[in-house]
Amino acid sequence: MPALPRILDAGDSAIVVEYGRGIDAAANARVRRLDAALREAPRGGILETVPAYCSLLVHYDPLAITREALERSVREADGAAGEGAAESARTITIPVAYGGAFGPDLADVAAFAGLTEDAVAAMHAAGRYRVFMLGFMPGFPYLGGLPPRLAAPRLATPRTLVPGGSVGIAGEQTGVYPADGPGGWRIVGRTPIPLFDARQTPAALIDAGDRVRFVAIASGEFDAIARRVRAGAWRRAEAVGNGAA
Repeated sequence: MPALPRILDAGDSAIVVEYGRGIDAAANARVRRLDAALREAPRGGILETVPAYCSLLVHYDPLAITREALERSVREADGAAGEGAAESARTITIPVAYGGAFGPDLADVAAFAGLTEDAVAAMHAAGRYRVFMLGFMPGFPYLGGLPPRLAAPRLATPRTLVPGGSVGIAGEQTGVYPADGPGGWRIVGRTPIPLFDARQTPAALIDAGDRVRFVAIASGEFDAIARRVRAGAWRRAEAVGNGAA
C-alpha cells in the first residue's frame, strides 16, 4: 500500500501535497493522479492545483473551506485515485534542428557521452518523454525519460540569453525554452514552433502528463516552419496527436 503523502502549509491559502523528493517517475504518477482526481471532481474552496515533480500545490479559499477540511478532502481524493496512472492521450511532436548555431552545446554533450554529435542527436530524438511539470518560465516543460548516457551537467556559468525554442539538457532532464531568457542548460538544438502563446487558450502548448517526441529536421526545414509560424499559417494541431509516443 502506498505511503500517505506529507501535507505541508504554503502560506495561509495553499498546501503542498508531497510524495517524495527529487525526480521520481512513481511519485510523479501519484501527483498526476491526485491532480486529475481534484480536477475531475472539484472540491468546494479549491482554486487551483499546480503539479510538480513529486508534489502538488493546492491553492484554496480559506473563507470557503478550512485547512482541516481541505486536508481531509485531499486525502480522500488521494485514496480514491487508486494505482492506475493518470495518462494523457496527447503526444506532442516537436521538430528540432540539432547542432550548429541551433545547438551550441551539442559537442560538449557528445564529449560527456563519448558519442558523435550525430549519435547524440539521434539518441535524443529517439527518446520517449513524459512531461513531469511546467516551470521556470511559462510553458517550460521538464521532461523525464532522457537516455541516461546523455545526462550532462549544467553550464558552469549560465548564459544571459538563450533563444526561445532552444532544447536543453541539464543532468537527467531535458526541456525546451518557450521564450528568450537566461539559462544554464546545455543547448543541443532548437525548435521553430511556439510552446507558449498568451493569445491562445490554453496558452501553453504542452501540459503536465503529456508525452513528447522530438523529430530531427534540417536547417532548411527549420526555416520553412519558422516562416509559416511568423505568417500565422502554422497550427497547433500539427504538433498535437493522440496515442503513445
